[in-house]
Amino acid sequence: MFFLLGSIILTSWLTLSFKVVERFRIPVFQAIVFNYISCVITGSFVNGAFPVTSATFSESWFKWSLLMGLMFVFIFNIVGICAQKMGVAITSVANKLSLVIPFIFSIYLYSESVTWIKMIGIVLALAAVVFTCMPSAKGTEPSGKPFHLSNLWLPVVLFISSGLLDTLIKYVEQTELNDANKNAYLITSFGVAAVLGSITLIIMLATGKMKFDKRSILAGIMIGVPNYFSIWCLVQVLKDYQGNSSAIFPINNMGIVLFSTVAAWILFKEQLSKLNWLGILLSIAAIALITFG
Repeated sequence: MFFLLGSIILTSWLTLSFKVVERFRIPVFQAIVFNYISCVITGSFVNGAFPVTSATFSESWFKWSLLMGLMFVFIFNIVGICAQKMGVAITSVANKLSLVIPFIFSIYLYSESVTWIKMIGIVLALAAVVFTCMPSAKGTEPSGKPFHLSNLWLPVVLFISSGLLDTLIKYVEQTELNDANKNAYLITSFGVAAVLGSITLIIMLATGKMKFDKRSILAGIMIGVPNYFSIWCLVQVLKDYQGNSSAIFPINNMGIVLFSTVAAWILFKEQLSKLNWLGILLSIAAIALITFG
């Protein structure tokens, strides 16, 4: 339970932090790059040493760490842009109701049980995403900004990519990881993200497409330390509840949706319409049906 709560709170902070970054006008991409550098340093500190060696490249899980690192950079950029343009509530729902994807994979890959009640829960989860993304009668997002139909690609892409990432984490945890190599895998994945992000940032700075903002270093630390422990907690929860991931993902993801939505409402005054609140209520119903159906 401790690790589950840790995953919910820390992951919620990641989305909320982009509102802080926006308020101080810190470049999102720069903050994301330093976030992953912070993840590597944090993970090495937790491990007691930098666990990646030349032998790492021959590990069976190394190829998955490359893919996971690439997905980290891509998804985190989408999260940042979506949170700033459409609000924390929409971002959290699209990001975490993607539980539908790993749930389906769990059924086919691991023969986990499924009932009609759980299937109804999946339908409600999808409906919740739709209602939460709908603009208010004034034509505004929960963030207070004008609604633009062209922005809808953000939650759609976030929904799909986050679901695939959760599925990858589940698969690697089941087939490759143990207590001895778990930290090395996470740090390697974060390291890949840091290297890819740093190369891209250097190119953008060298070509004049972006100016360096030293505040992004502090922002990266503010995001990176919780980011590392959010993934670490999720992997630990999956290890503790093997064979029941179809319940863990919904509980974790819905907890994040509810916590981050309420926090954004209190801290950033995000306004939710009646349809948006209906989406949140449908989310609660979806988690109950998927978990206990």
